[in-house]
Amino acid sequence: MELNPVIIIGASGLGKAALDIFKSQGIMVYCFLDGNEELHGAEIGDVTVMGAPTNDFLKHIGKKCDAFVAIEELDTRQSIIKVVKERRKVMPVNAIHKDSSIAESAFIGYGNFINAGARIGSDVKMADHCIVHSNSVLEHDAQLDELVTVGSGAIIGAGAQIGKGAHIGSGAIIAPNVIIGEGAQVGPGSLVMMEVKPNTTVFGMPAKEI
Repeated sequence: MELNPVIIIGASGLGKAALDIFKSQGIMVYCFLDGNEELHGAEIGDVTVMGAPTNDFLKHIGKKCDAFVAIEELDTRQSIIKVVKERRKVMPVNAIHKDSSIAESAFIGYGNFINAGARIGSDVKMADHCIVHSNSVLEHDAQLDELVTVGSGAIIGAGAQIGKGAHIGSGAIIAPNVIIGEGAQVGPGSLVMMEVKPNTTVFGMPAKEI
């Protein structure tokens, strides 16, 4: 089956990582789009940053060209995803590294980034537009709502539930069955043993609200 070329929206570190993933799978990256005018015209790994994600370029996204949103900043990521979905009537594709491990029973939505060494266990449910960095672990029956970010080396315990837009820092451990509320922030290296309320920040061993 012939694979569509991809436009990567966002030319930062996440965009570069996505480029490597697509190239390794033989998928052509048509161009980068980025709001930073200083990057316009630059080449990243022989792929040009053609301009900002405006209608002039977004019109290429559709039946013959897919899109991937490679922006870590939550509000900007949400706004770009909304534009792609509402104006172009498409869902961004996944960027999944070939050296990740995903159980057959896991459910993975659209527009997700899963980097090298990540392990996704059985019956995990990952909604749309999540970012799962290198060597992180999602144990069986864990659930990620949309727009969740999981830092490198973090462990999401079995049955844990991570709310929409939550950020789990690098090396953090979420104990089994713990609930992390929408928009919550878990600091790097933290050990979370109890529920974290929405839009709060916790840090430490064990983690406490700060």
